[in-house]
Amino acid sequence: MRICKFEIDNFKSLLDFKIELPKFACLIGLNGSGKSTVLQAVDFASHLVRGNVKDWLSQRRWKPSELKSKLSRKLNIEFSISIEDDNQHPFGTWQGTYSPTKNRCVKEKLVLPDYSLEIKSDRVFLTKKETEEAKSREISFDYQGSILSALREEILPPSVRNFKQLLREVKSLDLLSPEHLRQRTRESAGVIGLGGQNLSAFIHAMKETDREQLVAELRKVYPQLQRMYARPLRSGWKQIEIVESYHGEESGLFPNMTTESRHVNDGMLRLIAILAELSSNNNLLMFDEIENGINPELVEFVIGKLVDARQQVLVTTHSPIILNYLEDAIAKTGVIYLYKDKHGHTHSIPFFSIPSLAEKLNVMGPGEAFVDTNLTELAGEIEKFTEVP
Repeated sequence: MRICKFEIDNFKSLLDFKIELPKFACLIGLNGSGKSTVLQAVDFASHLVRGNVKDWLSQRRWKPSELKSKLSRKLNIEFSISIEDDNQHPFGTWQGTYSPTKNRCVKEKLVLPDYSLEIKSDRVFLTKKETEEAKSREISFDYQGSILSALREEILPPSVRNFKQLLREVKSLDLLSPEHLRQRTRESAGVIGLGGQNLSAFIHAMKETDREQLVAELRKVYPQLQRMYARPLRSGWKQIEIVESYHGEESGLFPNMTTESRHVNDGMLRLIAILAELSSNNNLLMFDEIENGINPELVEFVIGKLVDARQQVLVTTHSPIILNYLEDAIAKTGVIYLYKDKHGHTHSIPFFSIPSLAEKLNVMGPGEAFVDTNLTELAGEIEKFTEVP
């Protein structure tokens, strides 16, 4: 299953915002158009289900009140997530209203083929559609985010558990930075942080077969690489180290060279984090400005891995190089243009559904069409052809 549609209102610059998400989606647009905000909004919804919104806000150094848009007087944030199955059939929709002051959803409704779950007047109702039999329970406990985070797994039907698990398995690495990727860490709790924190502990905890596969993939672009591992240090700390082999006239004296993470180049560390996440059990992976720190020669490899990934993938980019490595069929559905209207509200549209871009794609590559377009004038064209008669 995967998320096929995401809607949110009153989250930062996203007011009455809607976006349809294919298996691979690449967000493009001018600076400040809302690309990073979309990733943050999807990640926010996932953390509502996990029930750790306070921790999520702390990681980003945000206050709950800062989630609400400055462009609206509304007090709450409303959202809707639709999911489809592997055959692209609708599976269910989750709608909710989040109160920043209460740090939880004050309204929620989950509609699935066999069950529905809804909050009404401080009670949670679970209804079996086939019989219309409804079970209700008073909400007499505290929780963060969504009621789904607090309900015991054993009382939930399989379809509700599956929906909940899918939303929990959203992973964002939108704050990746060399500083965090290089850190020595103790425990990862099975996750890499938003900025790449805990990468060394995550690598150390990987199954040996998964780590060997990761090294095999890295060797495709770094042929000198022999090994990559997380070495245990004192007091439980772990440190990433790589072993490379060179065969030059002088380097023959030292056939194997070991380098600590603090001296490993930014691009390799970033690539290690991306490939490590591709081996995880998460269902949706998100990366901001995917080309950052990666040599242009390696971009094709990275994009190929993301397009072919088992997981659904959502990335942002400013680089036309990224688009040039997409097949036309992927570009038509996967490249999504974000822009702001005169009121400062962010909107989304498939880039190559815009008439002028669809025409260019007939004779140009996706990246060339991107470069050949004046993005500052594109909003005007979009408004004209999307006007309701």
